[in-house]
Amino acid sequence: MSDEILYDDQHIKFLEDMWGEGFLSPGGADEAALVVEGLDLTGKTVLDIGCGSGAIAVLLAETLGADRVIGIDVEQPVVDAARTRAEKAGLSDRIDIRLIEPGPLPFDAETFDVVYSKDSIIHIPDKEALCQDAFRVLRPGGWFAASDWLTSHDGAPSPEMQQYVRAEDLDFAMASPARYDRAMADAGFVEITLRNRNPWYREVASDELTRLTGADRPALEAAHGPDFIASQIATWSLMMPVLQSGEHCPHHIRGQKPV
Repeated sequence: MSDEILYDDQHIKFLEDMWGEGFLSPGGADEAALVVEGLDLTGKTVLDIGCGSGAIAVLLAETLGADRVIGIDVEQPVVDAARTRAEKAGLSDRIDIRLIEPGPLPFDAETFDVVYSKDSIIHIPDKEALCQDAFRVLRPGGWFAASDWLTSHDGAPSPEMQQYVRAEDLDFAMASPARYDRAMADAGFVEITLRNRNPWYREVASDELTRLTGADRPALEAAHGPDFIASQIATWSLMMPVLQSGEHCPHHIRGQKPV
């Protein structure tokens, strides 16, 4: 990642207007909880990679029962927002938000029961190193449970995908499901599953574009400025064709470290 702040206060507020207070990726609380569907987090220690503005860390502790959540991010604005959110929720004793440098996870081996991430690992190009590092910091029997925005194939993206990624201007590093499956297996994970969320997000993104261009547009323009909203409409409009083709395919990714 570059030194440029990707998620400044304006982008944080806009994304929260789209997806709910404290959520910086699609689906809000429901989709965040679905990433760990079927896993019992009660009493567990959870690492939240790319914790954003903190709503997911609060969800993991307050609703899903994690005993301790360490949320990490590489940008000060979202870290500040996450710390404030944890404090307002009365969970500062159970949620620890840390600003870190990009690179290997700054934790000892076998520290966590669950390593979690909601869409932030799209900014990490080396998926193989990510999977190996997640495996390292997990305790035996622990789970890596994450979502990431993927591309359906290896090799060069289509011109339409290249145009969309340029419009996002967020240092996206999109891998294929096949590459993730290999990376997880090579790291040592078992019980590996990849669930394609393209059908879901294809419909959600269409509804989001309708909000941006329809009845919600005046309020969004008043809050964020007409030029900013116009740029978001342009980006969503470029995203829709690659969602419709299936080339842009968000996935849930899960694997267990053997006992």
